[in-house]
Formats: sequence, C-alpha cells, structure tokens
Amino acid sequence: MARKPKQKQEDKSNAADNKAHIQGAGIVENQLITDTLEINYMPYCMSVIMSRAIPEIDGFKPSHRKLLYTMYKMGLLTGVRTKSANIVGSTMKLNPHGDAAIYETMVRLTRGNEALLHPYVDSKGNFGKAYSKNMQYAASRYTEAKLESFCAELFRDIDKDTVDFVPNYDNTTTEPTLFPVTFPSILVNSNMGIAVGMASNICSFNLREVCDTTVALIKNPDHNVLETLLAPDFRGGGQILYDRQKMAEVYATGRGPIRIRAKYEYDKSNNCIDIKEIPATTTCEAIIDKIIDLAKSGKVREISDIRDETDKTGLKITIDLKRGSDPEKLMQMLFKKTPLEDTFPCNFNVLIAGTPMVLGVKDLILEWIAYRTECVQRRVCYDLQKAKDKLHLLKALQKILLDIDKAIRIVRETEEESQVVPNLMIGFGIDQIQAEYVAEIKLRHLNREYILKRLQDVEQLEKDIKDMEDILANKDRIKDIIIGELNDVSKKFGQERRSEIVYDSEENEFSDLEEVPDYPVLLFFTKEGYFKKITPQSWRMGNNHKLKEGDEILLSFETSNSVDLLFFTNRCQVYKAKCNDFDECKASVLGDYVASRLKMDDGETAIFMAVTKNYTGQMLFFFENGKVAKVEMSSYETKTNRKKLLKAYSDKSEITAFAHIEEDREFVLTSSNGRFLLMNSAVIASKTTKDTQGVAVMKIKKGHRLMNAEVYKEGTFVKPSRYRTKTLPSAGAVLSAEDSGEQISF
Repeated sequence: MARKPKQKQEDKSNAADNKAHIQGAGIVENQLITDTLEINYMPYCMSVIMSRAIPEIDGFKPSHRKLLYTMYKMGLLTGVRTKSANIVGSTMKLNPHGDAAIYETMVRLTRGNEALLHPYVDSKGNFGKAYSKNMQYAASRYTEAKLESFCAELFRDIDKDTVDFVPNYDNTTTEPTLFPVTFPSILVNSNMGIAVGMASNICSFNLREVCDTTVALIKNPDHNVLETLLAPDFRGGGQILYDRQKMAEVYATGRGPIRIRAKYEYDKSNNCIDIKEIPATTTCEAIIDKIIDLAKSGKVREISDIRDETDKTGLKITIDLKRGSDPEKLMQMLFKKTPLEDTFPCNFNVLIAGTPMVLGVKDLILEWIAYRTECVQRRVCYDLQKAKDKLHLLKALQKILLDIDKAIRIVRETEEESQVVPNLMIGFGIDQIQAEYVAEIKLRHLNREYILKRLQDVEQLEKDIKDMEDILANKDRIKDIIIGELNDVSKKFGQERRSEIVYDSEENEFSDLEEVPDYPVLLFFTKEGYFKKITPQSWRMGNNHKLKEGDEILLSFETSNSVDLLFFTNRCQVYKAKCNDFDECKASVLGDYVASRLKMDDGETAIFMAVTKNYTGQMLFFFENGKVAKVEMSSYETKTNRKKLLKAYSDKSEITAFAHIEEDREFVLTSSNGRFLLMNSAVIASKTTKDTQGVAVMKIKKGHRLMNAEVYKEGTFVKPSRYRTKTLPSAGAVLSAEDSGEQISF
C-alpha cells in the first residue's frame, strides 16, 4: 500500500528534527589537505605502525601476543588441546578484530602450517601449508590446538612483574605489553609486516646459533656475529647461497637480499628430478606454473611432465625428463628462470621503546640483552620484596615464640575485636602488618612446634635476601643468569640447521646454458629508450613504426637473435642483456621500455645501445669538454652473468655521443660555436679502464661545448683536408664557402 502524502510529510519532518539534534550535521566545511593528513590520516598511520604491523623486541606483533597470552591464561600450556573456535572466541576479549583475522593469525603460528622454524602452537587437524597457496586450512570448529612446551620460555616469570600490563580495549582485564622471553625470539622465527610508509621483513635464524651468538656478545660486545651466527635458517630448508660481503652488509645494516635455492634429488631409475625443499618466499604452485610457461614457450625442451606429489610426508615436486637430458644443466637453468632460486629481502625494522628502528643483527641482539636485563632485574626485585615481606612476618613469630601465653592472653582479654591488633602491637612491639599476621594464626597453630618449623626458614630467607641484593648490585651476576637461561634454551630446544650453506661464490651466478635459437632479427632503439626486436618477415608485412610523440629511431641493426645488448644510461652505468631475453614484436607497437624491463634505478634511462657477439672492437665516448675516450669492448665482458656494471664511462663531463666501432673510422666533431673537426679514431689510444676521462681532441672555448659527433660520410665536405689537423687538440675550422652552401646537418 502506498503511503499517504500526509505520512510522507511527517517522515520528512521527523528526519529534519533528528538532523537538527546532531551538532554540525549537514554542514559542509572546507579543510586544508595538510589538516586532513595531520588530523585524520596520521593517527591511523601511527596506529598501524605501533599497534599492528611492526614487531617489538620480544619478537611479536600485538595480534600474536594477544592470542598466545589468551591461550596461556586458558591453561593450554600444560593442558590438553581444545577446539580452535574456543581459543578464537576467548582471544576476542583482547583483540576485537573478528574471528577470521584471529584464526588466520593462529594458523601461521601452528606446527601444522610449517611456516615457523619453532612453532608456538601444537595443532591437530588441517592448518594448510605455508608452501602451498591451494592447500587451505580448515575452519576453526574442526581443528584443535594448545601451546607448545617451547612457549614456557615466553611466559617464564610473567606473573613476577617482569613486564608491564595495560588494560584491554574495554577495561575489563589486562594484557602484557611484551613477553619476558628468555631468548632473542625476534631472530628465531620469521616475521613480516606492512605498515604505512614502512615495512618489516625479518628472516629466521637457527636457535642454537642465536643463543651462542647472544652469549658471546654478553661476554664480549665486540664479538663478530658472523663467526657464530653463520646464516639465516629457514623452516623449508633449501640452500643459502653464501656471499660473505653481502651477508656482512645484511648483518650490519639490517637490509639486503638473502639468496635461497631449492634442493633436489635426481632419480636415475625413473629419469626424474624430485624437489623436496623450496625457498620460503615462494610456493610450489608458483614454481610449477613458471616451469610450465617455459616449456610451452619452447625455452625448456628437456621436460616431458611436471606434477605436484605433495602428501602427508611433505613437499614433493616431480619433474620427468626426456631421454638424454642433463639434469644438472636443466636445474641450473631453472634456478635462473624460476622461483626455484629466490631472494629473501631482509628489512629488520623493529619497535624499540615505541620507535621503529632498522637495526643490524648485532644491534638487535644488544637491544634484546638490555631488555632481558631489565626483565631479570624486575624479577629479582619482585622475589626480593616477597622474601623481605615473608621475613618481616616471621620476625613477629620469633617474638611471640618467647611468650605464646602472653599472645593468647592478649587476644582473650581484649574486649573488642578491633583492639586485638593494636594490643598485639603494644604487647610485642611489632607493627600492624606483623600484628595482623599473628592475629590470623589459627588457634591450633599457636604451639611451639608449629612456630619453630616456620622459623626454620628465617636463616635461609636472610641468605636469599643477601644473595638477591648482591645480584642487583652486580651486573656480572645478571649476565650469568641470562647466559644460563640461554644455554638451557639452546640445550633443550636447539635443532640442527635446516638450510644448507653453499659457500662457493661461483655458485651465485650461472651462465646462460640454454640453447638460444639463432635467426635473423632487426633491432631498433629509440631516443626515449624504447627497444624493438622484429623478424624480417614481420618487417616486410608492416614497417611503419609506432612511436611516442616526439620520439624517433636512434639506432637500427640487422643482426641475429644470439647477440648481447649493452644499454648505456644517463647515470654512467651499463646494463647487459641477451637479445633472446626480449620478445619479438611488430613495428606497430611501442616495444619494450628498457628502463622498466631491466629494472634500472629511479630516474635512470637508456640513452645508447651497443650490439656485440664476441665483445670485439672499441667504444668511443665523446664529452662536452672536447675530450674523447676509447675503451676496449672486452672491458665490458664478464665471466658471470652480471646484469649491471658501474662506472661504464666517465662522469667528469656531460656525454655528447657514443659510438661502437669494429675498426678505426673518421668522425666529424661539431662545437656549439660553429666549428668542425675531422678526427680519425686511430689517433686515440684505447684503454681498458671503463671510466677513463679520455684525451683532449677539440679545443672548446669558454661558454661553448662539443655539440655533436658522427661518423664522417664521404662527400660531406668539398675539401675535407680543411677540417683535418696534424696536431690535437685543435679548435677545428668554420665552414668554407663551398661547404656552407651544402645542406650539412649533424
């Protein structure tokens, strides 16, 4: 039934009344973008950084800490497993972010998921696998969990004021701000988080090595951590490609890549390769998909089949080989072209006293030592105070032991209950706390035997108090306590390394072992840094280039698909690539943007391309100051497949032109003041030093520069001898009357 007009008017009137009661409702205000960022966006950024994404010195994010502490309070450290749904529901008292987010956090901490080197949660049921994106975990109502015994080291003495507690989100309970961990858990298990404007990515290390390194640093702060902390250790195993210089850089700065490679076995009887350990940064599906793509594109011809044979025993990828294939050669190629070899990008960003800091391994351990020292001091202070309080009460027992009958008489003869404590204080010269304690003793315990048994603890308490006071006064004793705890953890929970360390630095680079198909191609390089590889057949079908507005073809070559390409950049660097690395295209497309394809630095772009097959000939560099450098092409050849070479040419003056020559040629040099100089490259001695400044060839007047340099073409000048000179450097010559009438343009 449609509403009557009167009802509509009443509804509008009520809505207007409600709106009027909301202060500022309906008012549109202009606000500066800077105010919006400061008032609205910055608090959100700080919340993400401080309370969500970045781990703290105990190795946990708030979501991890809330979950584990809830399980601890549920008695799951020593009890039996309970349904995961119960744990998730209880955790919501501390973490009101929804059951799905809490359960996903819990999944990663479980033994079943195999994401952590030392799992915190003992699990039963399907929790998925970290190495597979298709193996999803079951719902929380189907799985069970409890804390691993390993977690006892997280909560040791947590009830002895070792850490601060804060109210939860609705002030109904409290939760710890940190865990009093007895080992540097921040380095033992991997941890990744993405905040706003920053991120954290901490790799895992072997527990035994971490404990040994921490002990060594406690004893000697100048200890070299590389001697005891060999390399990261990942749950999935694999091989660490060890480069001491790069590893030292990661340890010192907290940033840098760690290269990991899968481990495989060759089954000769079945002519197949079994891969059972892969890098922690990838999944088995990503590896299989990439290998299938390579096989379909014809870049890998040795594989007849590939399948995922992962089962309850663990990960297994099987690659069936064609008859006569070399498994070693194939795997080296797959390491280069698939995620079977990958890098872990380290970024040791940790919250220290509420401030995000990127720390090296040594600094991180030293911060943990300082934190653990404070925890031990707070624990000793707590125990000391408890011992003093107990001794204080026992001193009262000592006094009433001298006259038990007097104590009984005082209690019996006191008419009012409120006067019992004051009368005991007066009768025995004790304070109120002691008198309260005496007054609460049961009548059956007011005998000499009971009191004497209790007083036996006095002597031991006095010794303990003296010992604890000595601990607080002596830093070396606190260090000994921490060292003892670290040794216990190492002995109890230490494991052998899972990731093998490959020390041979030559293993870090592989030659291009694949058979590169060799066929004619046309190569084009544009002024804006675009590259095209076109087959002659495609070129005959259409040769109208598509270019960006203002762009033009700078270089073109007729060559083969097996050549090497050298892209010189505006940052005095050169990037090397194989022609085969680029896909074929048509003239009607823009082509590959070289800076993006070769992952050049920000603001860097390619400005010249050299094509070579055996690195013969020379490179010529013409600079604005009139100097010319001649560098042997062999200087850019490397034994390993290094993609980027620094200091490819001199940066002392701006570059004007490049040239790659197989034999000496004549060049025309043009200055900005209209002078021309004919120069033969034979007069310049070649160098092997890539960033040589060259020799002065053309004299450049102040305020002018070398504007252009090109290969001389016969007939360009009527009298070429006019522009040649026997001595260098030379200022060159202005155009003659005969030449000035020609259409000369460089």
